[in-house]
Amino acid sequence: MNEEYIIHADACYRRAEQKAAGYFATLYRQVMEKTYVPVLTQDFEWWKRDHIRSQSWLSIVARGKRQSDAGEYHRYIQWLKHTGKLDDYLDRSVSYIYMRDLGKAIDSPEAQAKMKRAAADVKHRLLLPAATNREERPAFVSFAGLYRWAQKEGIETAAIWVIDKLKSVAAHIPEEMNAEDAQRKLIKIIVGVVMHAIEEMGNEPSPEERAWRLDEAIRLGYSYGLTYPFIDDLLDAQVLTAQEKTHYSDMIRTALLTGSVPELGEWSGARKAMILYVHAELREAFEYMKSRQRPETQHLFFEQAYVFFHSQELDRAKELTHATYTNEELYVPIILKSASSRLIARSILRVPLDEGFEARTFFYGIFNQLADDFADMFDDRRDGAVTPYTYYLTYRDQRPDLINPFELYWTVIAHLIHDVYRSDAKAREVILARAINGLKRCKTRIGTEKYNRIMESFASENPAFNRLVQHMVEKAEDVEFFDKLLRDQLVAILKRDRDEKEEFAATVKTVRRQINDTLQIAKPDGVPAMKESLIDAANYSLEGNGKRLRPIVTWVMGVQEYGLRAESILPLLRSLEYMHTASLIFDDLPSQDNASIRRGRPTLHRVHNSATAELTGLLLIQKAIQEQASLDRFDAKTVLALMKYSAEMAENVCVGQAMDLSSKGKALTLEQLNTICFYKTGIVFEAALVMPAILAQVNEKEIEVLKTFAYHAGIAFQIKDDLLDLEGDARLLGKPVGKDAENNNSTFVTILGQEGANKRMWEHYYTAMEALQEMPRRTVFLRHLLDYMVNRNR
Repeated sequence: MNEEYIIHADACYRRAEQKAAGYFATLYRQVMEKTYVPVLTQDFEWWKRDHIRSQSWLSIVARGKRQSDAGEYHRYIQWLKHTGKLDDYLDRSVSYIYMRDLGKAIDSPEAQAKMKRAAADVKHRLLLPAATNREERPAFVSFAGLYRWAQKEGIETAAIWVIDKLKSVAAHIPEEMNAEDAQRKLIKIIVGVVMHAIEEMGNEPSPEERAWRLDEAIRLGYSYGLTYPFIDDLLDAQVLTAQEKTHYSDMIRTALLTGSVPELGEWSGARKAMILYVHAELREAFEYMKSRQRPETQHLFFEQAYVFFHSQELDRAKELTHATYTNEELYVPIILKSASSRLIARSILRVPLDEGFEARTFFYGIFNQLADDFADMFDDRRDGAVTPYTYYLTYRDQRPDLINPFELYWTVIAHLIHDVYRSDAKAREVILARAINGLKRCKTRIGTEKYNRIMESFASENPAFNRLVQHMVEKAEDVEFFDKLLRDQLVAILKRDRDEKEEFAATVKTVRRQINDTLQIAKPDGVPAMKESLIDAANYSLEGNGKRLRPIVTWVMGVQEYGLRAESILPLLRSLEYMHTASLIFDDLPSQDNASIRRGRPTLHRVHNSATAELTGLLLIQKAIQEQASLDRFDAKTVLALMKYSAEMAENVCVGQAMDLSSKGKALTLEQLNTICFYKTGIVFEAALVMPAILAQVNEKEIEVLKTFAYHAGIAFQIKDDLLDLEGDARLLGKPVGKDAENNNSTFVTILGQEGANKRMWEHYYTAMEALQEMPRRTVFLRHLLDYMVNRNR
């Protein structure tokens, strides 16, 4: 046990509970007296002047157009610009973020100046030419956009680190959980912590200090955000057994109370691999957050974290069949967990205490929690989860003492506008717009009939006020928010990426099997014994556990992108693999790389001898030429053009190998290594892309884009190979590791170092990804192929 970090659980939670109970008592009195009704009625009378306009035929057409386009990110932004609504939209959105995420009072000149600058910066990014192209993925929620921003800030290492982490988390989220929502919340927390860090920097920090703070904020944001998918969501989901949940919760509680993460202990069953990963990742995150705390803030951080966790546990333990929960039991844990989650996001950065921030954040939290619970009401009810809404719907007829959560929601809104934000006009504008927007989104999602039934359940006691609210829901305009647009886009992108990745894996598996089935070279009757032995040697090399990336890429581009018939390009697929396998045989010879293992098996010259290996390589090259010459379903001139291009590429590969051999044991420059890599790796990858394009008679401009993509993708692939030689697993690679260092070869790692090589790999990755934007086709496969190239373990 780490005595330095021990906190007193009961005492710290009791203090927090008393504060939350006091806040709830204030809200309870206002609900009982219905003070929110006249206050908000007057607020809405002022608010609707800017949000409800006369219903001319032109405004009806415009509103319909907006609703149909709102789901399409770039078209919607362009519509806002065209109608002159973009500035108000961004002002409203940035103001909300300053209130909700940064805990700011927005009535000071300093805050207003910062919000104006932030809105102008967002507008500039939204209207950049690169942000308005045909790509549906906004730069705000793309890894490419993150990396380019990190380059400008000098924090590429942190960006690479967090991108790797996010991909790893995505791969380990169980199917029973909502993967997209879990990832979205994690990303949101990272962004929130980075925003806090930027806000706390003040004016004009040095580039070095800014980079250091942003690097730390990214890592802290990830470390804290990880608790959402792997603590909150995991304990909510039906993934672990009741006994496993208890064991898991006890471990988390012990870590928060003692400052030390306990060992996992015995864990069996189908979830063992997942839990081992989660435990290791959370331990690393916990230790990092702890290491960044100052001695004077450590206890506060752990106390806040414990209050957050314990309030969640109390809330999670409730059962919908239990009919006697008090209002305090229902709402106090919600107040605590909603406020604590935002307080922690700031406290992990060790910023000075700010009484105004603490108060605003504490009072604000339940507003968002009640809005979220309203949106999730039907899912929660289906799952038997206890929230203020599901509990009220279940017991409202039996329990007249229960507070109506919808009334409490409007009470909180009135309290925020007039008691927390001192009747500030901008605060009123933003909070009411947010509330109406939430109801509009709910109505759209569940349908008018179901929405009206729900309103009858929650708003029947105040019919006049409800009619006013529903009038706003029906008629009010300009209540949309940028963060909601990003949320919808991010969830859609994450879901689409998951589906595309599954489709990518299935395509690779299917096409690889088809290619493997057609690679074997037949031995005709009466073939001479010597030729038979060469064919056997060739088939031995072809049978290895090859990735078949090149012919797979050719198949996808030819069949899926260019519409060529699969059977018509089979000869081309075979020719590519024959030529590639021949090059590997030559590479492995004692006179060249002298490799002993290839594709998980002894190399051909070890099984036979060097002469047999050389002749087999020549045989495969001739078979490749024969295959290309048998492309008889295409125009003869087109086939000749393809064969000419193929011969040139083979010639360049020979040049690249000669360069590589002559460089053995020599110190190379980065430019020299790039050249060798292009001739050895990039050229072959280019051929896999360009050859089906030649058969499809694609225009030269598109072929040039393919070549640019292939150049950068090929170098990224080679850098990953160099990194795997340093840090890979020989069992997965199918060949020994450490050969480059053993042979004193220059590689991207030896020239740039491990971190530098990693940066350069991602630079080429993103440059290749950007090249895809110039393609007139979606080329989803190539995007996921790039992901595979830089994330593979073999």
